[in-house]
Amino acid sequence: MPEALTPWLPLLPVLALVLAAEFVNGWTDAPNSIATVVSTRVLSPGRAVIMAAILNFAGTMSGTAVAATIGKNIVDPSAINIATVGAAMVGIVTWSTIAWFYGLPTSESHALVAGLTGAGLVTAGPSVLMWGGWQKVLIGLLFSTFLGFFGGLFIMGLIYRLFAKSPPALVRRLFGKLQIFSAALMAFSHGSNDGQKFMGAFTLVLLLGGIIPSFQVPFWVIVLCAVMMAIGTSIGGWRIIKTMGMRLTKLEPVHGFAAETSAALTIEVASRLGIPLSTTHTINTAIMGVGATRRLSAVRWGVSRDIVTAWVLTFPICGALAALVAAVVKFFAA
Repeated sequence: MPEALTPWLPLLPVLALVLAAEFVNGWTDAPNSIATVVSTRVLSPGRAVIMAAILNFAGTMSGTAVAATIGKNIVDPSAINIATVGAAMVGIVTWSTIAWFYGLPTSESHALVAGLTGAGLVTAGPSVLMWGGWQKVLIGLLFSTFLGFFGGLFIMGLIYRLFAKSPPALVRRLFGKLQIFSAALMAFSHGSNDGQKFMGAFTLVLLLGGIIPSFQVPFWVIVLCAVMMAIGTSIGGWRIIKTMGMRLTKLEPVHGFAAETSAALTIEVASRLGIPLSTTHTINTAIMGVGATRRLSAVRWGVSRDIVTAWVLTFPICGALAALVAAVVKFFAA
């Protein structure tokens, strides 16, 4: 076996788990960027997936601030090992697959943070946590929940005022075209934030394994993660698209435009600040805000309750699963 391959051998199982988590991310999170444009029938699922794949890739190329937060500032890289990252990925893949089966969008941001935290605590104790990164996570939670909802509410309310006297057919035709651009912006912003998270985890493994000397995301890692996420979206994204775009509230192109624009702007601001937020939370709360402008009963709150339940459970379940796997590995390695 060539000597150049030897350092890679211990890393390959963990790198494969990171890619599996990115693939599942494509199932459960990347469909957020195209759910509304498909459900309003502005784009076919096939065209929407192609657009999402291209613009998610472009978004991941737009910076690495979020990847750095995940890879360097959630848990102390000097206090963990590659098994810690692997344990986190097992928790993410397990929980996200269960949620996908029931058509529930989960937050891979929270799953990743919880997984790294749970596994990190078992590996090195409470001192492993880094407050600077956690501050950004908490800010991201506020961004995704409140800015998403009230942004959707505000933009939809503004559109109602501006187009109150316009014929419905004109509004539908106009926003049918505009929604293509808002969906494109949403897909780009998704890549700029969500696409970077598993790039950060992948690069962290390379750093811990001694493949790279410092935390710098290689170009080939960006490409690999973007492609894996796109494949996951194309294979399994329809379940999430159906939940968000059809079951949560009835959407017309104007509603899709308002929700996507609100979510995309919120995500872009967070990405430039290096804040990892939940794109799932952001687009879901934006859809709720848009639906609430018609009347509160326009939102199917039973579906919303199921989605929120999945959000709440993500942190403890992913953290516990990752901690359990890390404890088992630590026991047998002792």
